[in-house]
Amino acid sequence: MGAIETPPLIRIPNFIPGIHGSFIPDHITMTWIVMAFLIVVSYLATRRLTDVPGPVQNVLEQVIEAFTGILDSIIGHGGRRYLALIGTAGLLIFFSNILILIPGLRCPTANLNTTAALAFIMVVSYHFFGVREQGLLTYLKHFLGPAGELPKFLLIGMGWILIPAFILVEIISHLARLVSLSFRLFGNIFGEDTVFLFILFLTTIMWPIYVMTPLISGLVIFTGLIQALIFVMLSTMYIAGAVETHHAEH
Repeated sequence: MGAIETPPLIRIPNFIPGIHGSFIPDHITMTWIVMAFLIVVSYLATRRLTDVPGPVQNVLEQVIEAFTGILDSIIGHGGRRYLALIGTAGLLIFFSNILILIPGLRCPTANLNTTAALAFIMVVSYHFFGVREQGLLTYLKHFLGPAGELPKFLLIGMGWILIPAFILVEIISHLARLVSLSFRLFGNIFGEDTVFLFILFLTTIMWPIYVMTPLISGLVIFTGLIQALIFVMLSTMYIAGAVETHHAEH
């Protein structure tokens, strides 16, 4: 892949203590580019809100409606309080996934450090939401698994074995979510980038680039959108699982 990918268009001198190298790592620089783009677009779309929206405001409203639809269908109406987190993550991931379409730029989500950071934020966030909604002690009971439903005689005789085992299983399951979110997004986007660059290289030899590039670009946008939706859907489901008792009682 390194032999056919274009060199980075933008490199920033390293000014962060603790990061080795003369330049900021490419995946961090690319993430900053996506963040700057989203900030500018959001500002342009919201600086002059009108009853008859312009093109940028109209697109942003449609995107917000799509995210609220996902939250409403999985969590319920109360899920809209998580729109800022889910919407920001979804947009950041989508535009990061398709950044390779700009010559000289790379997808930050094709780097495991980026996807691991995103997954870590989501896992920490849904635990925070669970504690906030249910209280610390009530939320920690989830880590006991089905221990509360077992017969008392079994808990008395085997509780010293079963309860630590249930807690260990729950901890492993939450760590597995972190690993799954990280590697699923990283693997798919890394593979997509590799295929994209390889096919683009072949088109310069076998087919006219003006014929193949739109087709490849459309495929990259489609797969980038799917991967962003998968990440958003899984994250929303994890949040729903963390706060479901609270919403069920209300």
